[in-house]
Amino acid sequence: MIRRTTLALASLVFVLFSGGLAFTQTTEAPYIEGPVWDISFIRTTYGLEDDYLKSLAQSYKKIMEEAKKQNLVLSYHIISANAVNADDWNLLLMVEYKNMAALDGLDAKFRAIQAKIVGNEDAQRNLMVKRLEVRKVLGDKLGRELFLK
Repeated sequence: MIRRTTLALASLVFVLFSGGLAFTQTTEAPYIEGPVWDISFIRTTYGLEDDYLKSLAQSYKKIMEEAKKQNLVLSYHIISANAVNADDWNLLLMVEYKNMAALDGLDAKFRAIQAKIVGNEDAQRNLMVKRLEVRKVLGDKLGRELFLK
């Protein structure tokens, strides 16, 4: 009886440890981590998409180009699509960063660029208020691009 209990206990210990090893083994991810994207979902007021894009060309484009020169961003893109309902986006503003670490201290650097291009805080506020008339920001997502192996 004792021998049977010892054998059962030894078997249980073996199963637990061998099963645990299977869980602790590291498996390689099927992807390589790429750059980080900040994606803003924008809904423009019907018929005012071109007005919003003109506003972006006057300030946003200049800010992004300066950020590229300073190596703060890798690239930026604007994607236009048909909205499928009243709550859907019709423009994506996408900004590509090298990695998550590139976001550290970024706010202060962008504030300096905005002040240089748009002007003081009052000028920046006025621009934002004007944009409220032609667009609504539906949300923003930060995500990492993955490259499959």
